[in-house]
Amino acid sequence: MTDEPIQDDAPIMPPVDLEAMNELLIGGELIRKEAALAPDKPGVYRMIGTDSEVLYVGKAKSLKKRILQYAQGRFHSNRIARMVSLTREMVLVRTETEGEALLLEARLIKSLKPRYNVLLRDDKSFAEILVRKDHEAPQITKHRGSHSIKGEYYGPFASTLAVNRTLDTLQRAFLLRTCTDNVYASRTRPCMLHQIKRCSAPCTGEIGLEAYGELVKQAQTFLNGKSRAVIEDLSARMMRASEDMEFERAAHLRDRMRALNHVVMSSSVGLNEAEADVFAVHAEGGYACVQSVFYRAGQNWGDRAYFPRVDISDSEGDILDAFLGQFYQDKPVPKLVLISHGLSEPDLMMEALSLKADRKVQITCPQRGEKLDVVQHARNNAKAALGRRMAEQSAQSKLLQGVAETFGLGAPPTRIEIYDNSHLSGTHAVGGMVVAGPEGFMKGQYRKFTIRDLDTVAGDDYAMMREVFRRRFLRLKNRASDASEDEGFGKPDLVLVDGGQGQLDAVLGVMDELGMSDIKIVGVAKGPNRDAGMERFFMPGRLPFMMEPKSPVLYYLQRLRDEAHRYAIGANRQKRAAALTKNPLDEIDGIGARRKRALLQAFGSAREVGEARVEDLIKIEGINAAMAQKIYDYFHG
Repeated sequence: MTDEPIQDDAPIMPPVDLEAMNELLIGGELIRKEAALAPDKPGVYRMIGTDSEVLYVGKAKSLKKRILQYAQGRFHSNRIARMVSLTREMVLVRTETEGEALLLEARLIKSLKPRYNVLLRDDKSFAEILVRKDHEAPQITKHRGSHSIKGEYYGPFASTLAVNRTLDTLQRAFLLRTCTDNVYASRTRPCMLHQIKRCSAPCTGEIGLEAYGELVKQAQTFLNGKSRAVIEDLSARMMRASEDMEFERAAHLRDRMRALNHVVMSSSVGLNEAEADVFAVHAEGGYACVQSVFYRAGQNWGDRAYFPRVDISDSEGDILDAFLGQFYQDKPVPKLVLISHGLSEPDLMMEALSLKADRKVQITCPQRGEKLDVVQHARNNAKAALGRRMAEQSAQSKLLQGVAETFGLGAPPTRIEIYDNSHLSGTHAVGGMVVAGPEGFMKGQYRKFTIRDLDTVAGDDYAMMREVFRRRFLRLKNRASDASEDEGFGKPDLVLVDGGQGQLDAVLGVMDELGMSDIKIVGVAKGPNRDAGMERFFMPGRLPFMMEPKSPVLYYLQRLRDEAHRYAIGANRQKRAAALTKNPLDEIDGIGARRKRALLQAFGSAREVGEARVEDLIKIEGINAAMAQKIYDYFHG
């Protein structure tokens, strides 16, 4: 018998990746062991890889059944198979209900940022309007962050324009104060806002506290969506004032009514709901955009586009599922949520959000009418925003590739840090760090460094830069082995320093001390007469060089340097402005708003207080001998 000849066109089998198969077996075996011990109850599971890296966080109605699904080895995508192969440990947390598991899952995803989850990245806090209730004359102000101040919060406002416009309207319509408590306590006569009819001046008794409280109630009624009732009440009062021939008061009420009508008309929408959020998603090529729109008090309070981290296998409904749970972790939940695509478990999501809001929350995917029109409009905006984002990222990737080639990097940088210092004749010195990456400027990771080394000579730019680098990279070195390190403050691929050879030598010395000389550092010196396009670049082991004046990479580097310059100068100006408005009395322990007001009323200014004798200070109400001596000692060293 003769051997059959091998056909030239016979198909060639791809090589088997034995290492990948071995890893998959290891991960699968570990998961099977966990499944044997897992309870048949609701809960949350974490899949953990090497170095304690959290790979994935999920929730399940039955932990045992869900883990068994992973153990069977039938995966929906290569991404899940890869995740299982990397798993070296599992952590299970049992909950009482599946709704609680959903909330816990969202909280853990937001804090741990697992690699294989859909991840909401741009999660900056929204602005809100706060009506404070911890003062005799409630203040109305813009607020961001946690609800740590006693009062009523109204929002969210997705855009600064929307919140500023509403605050301006509330000032004109209800004459509520916006000043701080210290300013309120120190006023002896009405400020300019009272003169231009933007404040009723409760600080000096121009309006009684009871009457001021009525204005606050009217403002809250308006913010709660009952704007028409407030306007009708003002109209009736205006007519009565006119009939009583109180024409000045009638004109004042007319102006307030006009201010309310203006904001209602300019913010009105075709959605007949007092409180609703709209979310529409568009996914394409492994990228996604979620467009959010917020309606409160029957008005559009702004919109915002989000670009969560997703996988190409994630459906648009899956993206919304993950997005909603993370989004409402630290934000108020409205009564109605409109979505563009159906959720996999809508009843469970409604149960979880109702549990968080402590009232019923409805989630619906509209099929007709005005609600469908609003959702479709948001979806069109999501599609347009994603198109712009993908075009920008394509251009950005080309620029980063050019940066890598220019400075000899092995790959396009994913984190670039740019440093600059600012001071005014050596005073209020501050250093600024700006961060950029594939998605542009990463403003949430900017840092300010107040120059505080007493040995630093005023205006010594080299010493200032050394202090900034020592503090920044010493922290990085100390936390290098900490698994809890936030990913936003990691190791940069490239560092740009505003300055020439002197600044570069200064920071290189610091990096050598810290043993971090492997980080690529480049000095960027301005050209003669600070001409843009004539910059010189300084690198260790390389002669200074310039780039082509019309090079796109040069323009990009100029933008980075200018942003660092802007940020550092802004920080310096903030410190100078704070110093100008600072009252020396605020630094004296024991001097509160009441004593401060009494001292200023008696002496006229902090300077006059500083020149007063102890005997004169004792005469002031609330100032005893010990406090008078403390004030005198403060001003006299």
